[in-house]
Amino acid sequence: MDRENGPRVPAQRAPKPGPAAPVGEVTAADGTTDTGVRPVTGAGASGDSPGSLRFGVLGPVRAWRDGEPVPTGSPQQRALLAALLLRGGRTATAHELIDALWGEEPPSQALAAVRTYASRLRKALDPKVLVSESGGYALRTTALDVTEAQELAAEADRLRAAGDRAAARARLAEALDLWDGEVLASVPGPYAETQRTRLEEWRLTLLETRLDIDLEVGAHAEAVSELTALTAAHPLRERLRELLMLALYRSGRQAEALAVYADTRRLLADELGVDPTPELSRLQQRILQADAELARPVEEPAPAAAPVARPAQLPATVPDFTGRSSFVRELGTRLATAEGSVMAVSALAGIGGVGKTTLAVHVAHEARPHFPDGQLYVDLQGAGSRAAAPETVLGSFLRALGTPDSAIPDSLDDRAALYRSTLDGRRVLVLLDNARDAAQIRPLLPGTAGCAALVTSRIRMVDLAGAHLVDLDVMSPEEALQLFTRIVGEERVRAEREAALDVVAACGFLPLAIRIAASRLAARRTWTVSVLAAKLADERRRLDELQAGDLAVKATFELGYGQLEPAQARAFRLLGLADGPDISLAAAAAVLDLPLWDTEDLLEALVDTSLLESAAPGRYRYHDLVRLYARACADRDEQPPSEKEAALSRLLDFYLSTAARVYAIERPGDRLVDHLEPTSYEGLTFTDRHEAQDWLYAEANCLLACVRQSASSPTTLRRGVDLLWASLDLGESGANSKEFEATGVVVRNAARTHADARAEGRALMVLAGVHHTAGRFEEADHDAELALARADLAGDPVPACWSANARGIIALYQNRFTEGEQYLTEAIERFRGIGDEPGEASALCNLSRIHLATGRTSSAIALARQGTDIYDAMGHALRGANGRYALGLALTQDNRLTTASERLREALAVFSDSRQRLWEGMTLFRLSEVDIAARRHAQAASNAEMALTVLRGIGGEWRRGNVLTVLGRALFGLGQTGRALVCWQEALGIFDELGAPEAEEVRALLTPATAA
Repeated sequence: MDRENGPRVPAQRAPKPGPAAPVGEVTAADGTTDTGVRPVTGAGASGDSPGSLRFGVLGPVRAWRDGEPVPTGSPQQRALLAALLLRGGRTATAHELIDALWGEEPPSQALAAVRTYASRLRKALDPKVLVSESGGYALRTTALDVTEAQELAAEADRLRAAGDRAAARARLAEALDLWDGEVLASVPGPYAETQRTRLEEWRLTLLETRLDIDLEVGAHAEAVSELTALTAAHPLRERLRELLMLALYRSGRQAEALAVYADTRRLLADELGVDPTPELSRLQQRILQADAELARPVEEPAPAAAPVARPAQLPATVPDFTGRSSFVRELGTRLATAEGSVMAVSALAGIGGVGKTTLAVHVAHEARPHFPDGQLYVDLQGAGSRAAAPETVLGSFLRALGTPDSAIPDSLDDRAALYRSTLDGRRVLVLLDNARDAAQIRPLLPGTAGCAALVTSRIRMVDLAGAHLVDLDVMSPEEALQLFTRIVGEERVRAEREAALDVVAACGFLPLAIRIAASRLAARRTWTVSVLAAKLADERRRLDELQAGDLAVKATFELGYGQLEPAQARAFRLLGLADGPDISLAAAAAVLDLPLWDTEDLLEALVDTSLLESAAPGRYRYHDLVRLYARACADRDEQPPSEKEAALSRLLDFYLSTAARVYAIERPGDRLVDHLEPTSYEGLTFTDRHEAQDWLYAEANCLLACVRQSASSPTTLRRGVDLLWASLDLGESGANSKEFEATGVVVRNAARTHADARAEGRALMVLAGVHHTAGRFEEADHDAELALARADLAGDPVPACWSANARGIIALYQNRFTEGEQYLTEAIERFRGIGDEPGEASALCNLSRIHLATGRTSSAIALARQGTDIYDAMGHALRGANGRYALGLALTQDNRLTTASERLREALAVFSDSRQRLWEGMTLFRLSEVDIAARRHAQAASNAEMALTVLRGIGGEWRRGNVLTVLGRALFGLGQTGRALVCWQEALGIFDELGAPEAEEVRALLTPATAA
């Protein structure tokens, strides 16, 4: 029973001292004769260095020379080696070693045996390593895993004291990884038994320290699973119980945390007749009082994952930044105060083109030394028609800070809370560019000392409490001239200073306009400054009907655009038509219908003129004002006008063709790709599925924007719907599910507006899949039913097949087994009718589950195997995992638990690798059911906890209720009745609210448990 914290590196217990014994020729117990002293022969004579030897005792007793195993002999000989290794180089007398190996009752030939073992070890190791002195033996080596673990643990202590918790956690993880099974495995003797106990106690202490750090840095959800298993394995270890209570409380599971205390108190009273420690009792009181400090990680936390994630997302600062010196000083001073007791928030306001972003990025780069834990950046697109949603931005920020997708909650409030907790105690700068209003940015503010936020917006953030407001006006004439000079060159400006002043005045002293005009002049060596001034004057006269605020910018745009070569001007016009936040080089090539290398030349030329920005290598974007101007130019100048539609059509083709290839790589043999709308522009090809997945997730925002844009025209709508369907991984992964669903609603509504039954049927199937993933089964069934009607009306077989399949599995969830079997039988026939073998396999595996639910276990196994065999024959890894999932369920019910576990673990590996969070979480849930059937309750609880973590924000409440039910069963099996009751009560609340039939099962569990 661990009632107090043990020492960080516990002291070692030496064998009992005894009189020295001479070392000479002896006869061992096995009858062989050996001497204690030998001439240097063998390895030592050949020149091998003793330093190449390495030893391990944190597992079996082992030795290696240059990475190759060295025989260590019989168990008694390994016991002698272990006793010498754990003395840290000190000499052990023969009698001490006898006591270590045999204790109070040594054999009559014990001394002879010790000498023989020592002699054999000397030959196997090196005479210089195992030496005889003072009538005993000593090992001259420091290459021992225990020593390494001690050094790592000491370094972790130093790092933690210095505030670097991520590095401390990494060192502790390294130390713990040195344990390899049972310490001193199969080594006999009292000394080995004592050391086994000591080193296992030390391992648990190190593990508790590492888990403590996990909680300090906000990884409480992930820690619950591990702590649940550990408390089951070590039920009387109160420190583990304390950590579990804290992890549950910080995960929003207060009732379970209190139930852990109740279970612990009952167990201690029953087993030991004692009360919980004062520390555990105080924690219970703080949880009862909802102590706000208890919910917050401690100061200076770092990301839970190691190595620490330190985002560096700031865009590059311009090399010719000029002027604004007073603002740079003012903002820099303000940001520096973030190291004090308050969070610094500064909000820059000004008209478009006044240089807000350029100034903010420059100041942020200057302030980087004050924010060593990283810098976050986002363009909030507040000036556009679709401003960035705060919850989407928070998801991106949390990932950048090292939070795994499985730990990111669904709601805006929960994401904001986790974001603030993750940043608490860290020094991070957040640059929120192009904000729409204060409401958009409030959830994105760090909220704690040490962090700072820098905001740019076209409106003044007067309703942003505590913000330092900065109104950015146009440049002064002198600053404007300096900027112009730095771009054009001092020599050209010095000769025509008055003309240069005329130029910057014509630009309205706006930095964006000055930069574009100066870039044009710098690229025209034959022009003088006076020529540029005259041309600007002409543009202003031609645009004199414009409002004064727009005059300078648009005049400058006209000048820059008018001087482009025809191919550059075409690229400028057409690329501005795409709605995405930026565009990749490959997508731009599709828009322009040009080879990649020609496209890159054109885009880089536009970057050189400041009409286009390079967002990242291979990606480009417009300033929002420039995009509007580019679209106006396209409306005015593009000939023929149909080229605008053609450009967007090529972009849509590019995305659809590429997404179809991603789909085909993930799902070989799936017939959906054969039934997509034809495309005339080729997309990208991929060498492996990971490369394909990376492309899909990197292009998610642009791809979904393209789908929404396609909804405006009946000529592109069908391809847009197909693009969404081919990209269904974006909806199933959880990372883009909200945007994916919103886009599905847009195209469904457009299909209804255009009376396109084919497009509507497919859009409805996409939405049915979204609802199914979210656990909204009524909505999923409704949309699947409508999809079937529209598909039959349009003569479209694919959504008709998948509608019947979806309705079958939904009927299973709702215990409508007869209807479900009818739907799935229909689905099988429909899939066979179009030759869709993977679809047929899917329906077979789903039908297996209907058979399983109605007691037909043998046929359920046969159906699941039939479906899995189809998948395997086609090399369909992802769907093959779905087949193994169904087969694992059937085998579990048939009590073939080992095979069931194997199939489910095979599925789990594929789902995890494919970023399929829903199926990853559900497979963990099913594994916990197998573990319960096998009476492995601790492992069951651990898997169920991991399932809850992975399914956060995805899967819906019904699935969560099922996982809680199984978790309760596992905890009840571990004797943790109080916590089990809490899980079941929460599950019952979920099922009652949903009207789910599972409520009765949970009531049946609660009744005897409550009575007990």
